[in-house]
Amino acid sequence: MGRVEDGGPYRWGRLHAAVQVLEGLAKGRTELGRPSERKKTTNTPRNNFENLLRSMGLQLLAAREKGGEHARAAAAVVVDITELIAPEPMYGKGLTDKEIAAFHEGYEHQLGLYRERWEKLVP
Repeated sequence: MGRVEDGGPYRWGRLHAAVQVLEGLAKGRTELGRPSERKKTTNTPRNNFENLLRSMGLQLLAAREKGGEHARAAAAVVVDITELIAPEPMYGKGLTDKEIAAFHEGYEHQLGLYRERWEKLVP
C-alpha cells in the first residue's frame, strides 16, 4: 500500500503551495493560504492549475528582476514546480474528503519546506 505522499492530491497540494509562493515572490510579498484558491483547486484540480500556471512566466520574470534572494528563491520554486507536475493525467473532477485532506497535508508540507529555507521571504 502506498503512502499518502505518493498520491496525486498530496503532490497537487505541494504544487499549489509552490505556485502561491512564486506569485508572492513576484509581488514582493508572499500571500499564502488563500482558502478560496485552494477550494477551487480541490473542486476542479486540472482547470484551476491551468489558470494558476498560465501566469507563471511573468511571475518568474518579476521575481528574478528583484534580484538577490527573491531571484534565487524564484528559480528554485520553478524547479520544484516542474518536478511536482507528474507526467500523468490530472483529473478535473472534485476531490473526495480523503483526497482533500491529502491535498492540504501536501500544501502544508511544501510551505514548511519554503519557510525553513527562506524564512524572511515566506511568512
